[in-house]
Amino acid sequence: MVNFVHVLPAFVLTALLLAIVPGQTVAMILRQSIIGGSKTAYTTLIGTSTALIFWGAASAIGLSQVFARSQTAYTALKYAGVAFLTFLAIQTLWSLRHEFGKFDYEGTAKIGLGPAFRLGLLTNLTNVKAAVFAVAFIPQFVPKDFNLGWGIFLLSIVQALTSASWYAFLISIIGRATTVLARPKVRRGLTAFSALGILFLAATLLLTSPR
Repeated sequence: MVNFVHVLPAFVLTALLLAIVPGQTVAMILRQSIIGGSKTAYTTLIGTSTALIFWGAASAIGLSQVFARSQTAYTALKYAGVAFLTFLAIQTLWSLRHEFGKFDYEGTAKIGLGPAFRLGLLTNLTNVKAAVFAVAFIPQFVPKDFNLGWGIFLLSIVQALTSASWYAFLISIIGRATTVLARPKVRRGLTAFSALGILFLAATLLLTSPR
């Protein structure tokens, strides 16, 4: 247990750096914050964090090894991620057809909390990087004298909490920009930008070379 505690600082730093790098989760958090507000964004964040723990649990029982060793499974997951991101980007662009009226960042979100959670969950369940990180990197931080399965699972929880802290910080920053976000033109521009960003991520994922 002592050795396990000793690896935490290095692992937390690694998880934090991974969260800071722009990717699917960052794009999703920004989109949800702009379109639905803080409650929607935080609920989506719970979904993305839950998915990280799922991948950790899958890695602990050996399920995610399938994606590490099977090219077919890896490719299927990649295409699922591309399809999900593309659909989401189109849906976001489609929302631009509607008029942006009065905006209350802390008010009732147009996106239900249930759908927001599921959206966050799907974001990381179809995230190849999340699966690969759980398989290839997390096990390396588990001390040899610690149970591998439990170590992977516990570290996945630490990863989820670390990433959630960073994304919550981003949501709070966006929440303070309510005056700017209250302008329909600004929100339209940011919505379009987030949609194009998600499309870019989908294209990048599609062009990712096999391991």
